Amino acid sequence: QVGLVESGGGSVQAGDTLKLSCTFTHLNGRTDNHYCMGWFRQLSGKDRVERDGIAVIDSAGRKQYADSLEGRFTISQDITKNVLELVVNNLESEDTAMYYCAAATERNDCKVLMQTHAFTMWGQGTQVTVYS
Repeated sequence: QVGLVESGGGSVQAGDTLKLSCTFTHLNGRTDNHYCMGWFRQLSGKDRVERDGIAVIDSAGRKQYADSLEGRFTISQDITKNVLELVVNNLESEDTAMYYCAAATERNDCKVLMQTHAFTMWGQGTQVTVYS
């Protein structure tokens, strides 16, 4: 059973930088060692199926970002520590949302999995609230 635990959320001021972390367990060493990890966010009032993909990274370290987002997001992973991170620069009020870490082991392009809502393993989320 894969475990995903997010941290780093909170109330932050617009213009600030925030780093979210996700500790994952039991993901390495899967049958073929291929996996995708990603960050998503769910706006208040939206359903789970309406979570927006932000960024993904695969087991080889390839990073991909949602086309609709500006270049304010940076995804990274430290495999030695089993940690996935997301840095958000120049926070805006529109970034207020619940942020989720997710994983998938399906052998496919990670961005395609993000766009087709094919990530199957999720953390509990961490709330980010941006105030002016």
